Amino acid sequence: MVQKPNTPTSADVARLAGVSRATVSYVLNNTRSVRISEPTRRRVHEAARELGYVPHAAARSLRAGHSRTVLMPAPAIPAGPLYSAFLSEVQGALGRLDYTVVQYGSVGLEGDEAARAWAELRPVAVLVPGSGCGPRGVAILKRSGTRAVVTLGPERVDGAHALLMDHEAVGRCAAAHLYERGRRRIGVVVPAEPGLEPCSRPRVAGARQALRGTGATVTEVPLAYTEQSAARLAAHWPGLDAVFAYNDEYAMLLMRALQDEGLRIPEDVAVIGADDLMLGRLLRPRLSTVRIELPSGRYLAALVDRVVRETGGEPEVHRVLDVSVVPRDST
Repeated sequence: MVQKPNTPTSADVARLAGVSRATVSYVLNNTRSVRISEPTRRRVHEAARELGYVPHAAARSLRAGHSRTVLMPAPAIPAGPLYSAFLSEVQGALGRLDYTVVQYGSVGLEGDEAARAWAELRPVAVLVPGSGCGPRGVAILKRSGTRAVVTLGPERVDGAHALLMDHEAVGRCAAAHLYERGRRRIGVVVPAEPGLEPCSRPRVAGARQALRGTGATVTEVPLAYTEQSAARLAAHWPGLDAVFAYNDEYAMLLMRALQDEGLRIPEDVAVIGADDLMLGRLLRPRLSTVRIELPSGRYLAALVDRVVRETGGEPEVHRVLDVSVVPRDST
C-alpha cells in the first residue's frame, strides 16, 4: 500500500515559524488591517517555502467573501507591443497587491455570452479590452459577485468603470503634423483586419476634424497587414502626398512598399505612424510617429483594488490617453 505524503498545513507553518495560525493567515493572505512586523512576515514566508505550503485559494475566498481573481479577457485583435507591455505591467502590479490575474481566451464568444463565461469563474474583477462587454454583460458579472468591471477603450459602458482612450486625438495629432509640414492630400490608413474599427474609425474622424476648413483633403486608404496588400496599394498609389498609416507597424509595411515602387520618403510621400516603436527608429528614413502615453499599470491596479474594497460607489471614468508627435525623417 502506497502511503500518501502528508500535506503541510497552516498549523505546520505556524509551529515552524513560532507564531499563531492566525498570524500565518494574516501574512499569507496579505491582510492589511493587522499590523505584523517585517521579521515575523519573513519567518512565516520562509517557513511556508521550506514546508512547500501553498494556501488554498477556494478556502481563502470563502473566508473573505470573494475571490482574489482578476480576469483579463484576451483582446479580440492581436495586441501590439505598446498594449502588451501595458498589460504586463498591470499584471505585475495586481500581483503585488495579492491578486491572481487570469487571462481568458474568449475566442468565438462575444457580448453577453462572453460575460456569462467570465462570470462562471467568479472573478472579483474583470478588465475588459475594447468594446467586449455591454451594459447587460456588466449586470451579469455584478450579479455573479464581480465587484469591479473596468473597460479599456474609446467608449464607456453603463455600469462599468472606464479608462477612456481617445483615439480621435491620435488622428488629430498626426493630421495636424502633416498639414504643418505642407502636405495637403493626406491619406489615413484603415486596416482591413476585423476588430480594429473601434480604434481606426475614431483616428480617421480625428484626422478629418484637424483638417476641417483648411482646404486639405482626407482620403481613407484600406490596407491589410500583408506585403501583397501593401504592394498593390503602392503600385496604384492615389496621388497622395502624405499618409497617416494607423500605427507604426502599418506605416513600416507601407513605407517599404512605396520605396519599392520608387516613391521617395518623405519627398514624394510623407509617412507617420503611431506608438513610437523602436523598429521605427531603425528604419531609413526614420519613422515619424505619434507617441501614445498609456497610464501606468500601477494606476489601473490601484483603481481595481480601491473598487474591490470600497463597493457601492458610482462608476469612475478616467481619460488616460496622452499623445504627442515625435517628428523624424519620414515627414
